[in-house]
Amino acid sequence: MTDITSAKTPESPTNDLTDLRERIVRHEWDQFQRTNNEGGRAACQGNWPVFHQMRLAQFLTWDAPLLTGYARDLDEADRIGRNLITEKYGRMMASTAPVEFARDIEPYIPRLSDDRVARQERVIATQVGWARDFREHWPKLGVAMRVLTTAEDTPQATSFETYLRGELGTYSDATFAMYEEMIADRVETGRNLTEETILHTVRLGGFADLDEAEATQ
Repeated sequence: MTDITSAKTPESPTNDLTDLRERIVRHEWDQFQRTNNEGGRAACQGNWPVFHQMRLAQFLTWDAPLLTGYARDLDEADRIGRNLITEKYGRMMASTAPVEFARDIEPYIPRLSDDRVARQERVIATQVGWARDFREHWPKLGVAMRVLTTAEDTPQATSFETYLRGELGTYSDATFAMYEEMIADRVETGRNLTEETILHTVRLGGFADLDEAEATQ
């Protein structure tokens, strides 16, 4: 496996960020292990290598303030008895299992303000557009992705859009504001966050770049 964050001295800021990213992934994994799945434990809850690769690839696109903010969210959740990973999957059920969501989930998770929901939807629309563009440029890699839109959700398959909506809904207001700024910066500079994330994913899997990974599919 290619280590794209190696060869740094212990004193370097990059090494500090590497450690922070790894702590966040491990913290999420610990909360994931405490997430109850209807029908029993999910197979992915026992697959640390894939979980690590997928989540680390996402966090490699984040800067230090956003990483620090999200790490703080995870710590605060532990302190007050919340589980952000459980809540993330619970929020997805608004689309994939709406009756169960309304009965068993919605009354017990923090309610988002109308302003927060509107801001999240603008971010989600941007990211769905990026994901669609990515699938057009690298169709074989795109096949391995989740289905794209909430309209494609089924009880067995959760789309990229619904997954993102569930995750963003767990961020604190401060963390979401920083995430929102990151998305605005990518738009301004013409960068595609999906492309960046999947580039990190394939590099962690040992490929040199997206073209090489696409050619092997």
